[in-house]
Amino acid sequence: MPASNSTSSADRSRRQYNFSAGPATLPEEALLEAKAELPVYDHVGASVMEISHRSPAYDKIEESAREHLRALLDLDDDWHILFLQGGASMQFYQVPLNFLPEDGVADYVITGRWGTKAIREARHVGTANVAASSEADDFSHVPDVGAWDLDPDASYVHVTTNETVNGNQMTDDPVLDVPLVTDASSEFLSRPMDLEGYGLVYAGAQKNIGPAGVTVVLVHEDFLERKKDPLPTMLDYGTHVERRFNTPPVFPIYMVEKVGRWLRNLGGLDAIHALNKRKASKVYDAIDETDFYRGTVEPGSRSMMNVTFRLHDPDLEPIFLKEAEQHGLLSLKGHRTVGG
Repeated sequence: MPASNSTSSADRSRRQYNFSAGPATLPEEALLEAKAELPVYDHVGASVMEISHRSPAYDKIEESAREHLRALLDLDDDWHILFLQGGASMQFYQVPLNFLPEDGVADYVITGRWGTKAIREARHVGTANVAASSEADDFSHVPDVGAWDLDPDASYVHVTTNETVNGNQMTDDPVLDVPLVTDASSEFLSRPMDLEGYGLVYAGAQKNIGPAGVTVVLVHEDFLERKKDPLPTMLDYGTHVERRFNTPPVFPIYMVEKVGRWLRNLGGLDAIHALNKRKASKVYDAIDETDFYRGTVEPGSRSMMNVTFRLHDPDLEPIFLKEAEQHGLLSLKGHRTVGG
């Protein structure tokens, strides 16, 4: 999403450029709409944070959020759109719990921190193989699809289309002989996606399309039919397809609806993709044009959403971060596990 306009480096009461990877910057238009509606929502006499999740007012919010997602991603009726909780970290376990049989196998492509966490959780459930990994190269690239060592009998192939911490991104949506499952958290709705090869897509909203508290899950009916049974009620995707089982995170879903509407008004995913590419190109050009900075990812795998870099002199990084904040550039510090 676009970074907010900086004003004065001394005036922190005004919005600055916020580069936080998550919770990430939201469109100012969506924030201002929420601000105006916060005390009383849509003439119902209560805040959106107070209304019942069984009320017509909330039904309208959830239906509208689904409508925006379906339109933006061009989803047909075979795709179920779920608003769950627990973040991507919960999905690391919920996916194999539902779709990895005790005597089966799943393939995982490991391109960074989050893929590593995902396969670790899958191995609590069953057999999960590393089909490809760039760990030996410090996750500086995404392995070419042709080099993936895939099991033809795998229940699914799990990928992380954009690795937030390591700053790499898949450039294509492959179609394989088995369904793809992806953690798309930090790139969800940042570009058009070809979902032909996917069975399930999940995204923690706080990375790109809303505040923390809601996880968007897209699951195709054909893939859902492969689900194991019986399962713990809350962790069974079928539960949430059939009904609103428990109290949903109303306010985060409300904000997802606002961001979805904003994206459609902007021109959809083609428009935001073009904008994101222009912004990323400017930053990468600045990194590459001087030896002061050092990019951490090979050019062909660089993330459009999470630009990672170091200074050639690491001792200067604390000074750089301090002076960046003084100029209204917030949250530039890299993840604690990788620095930068």
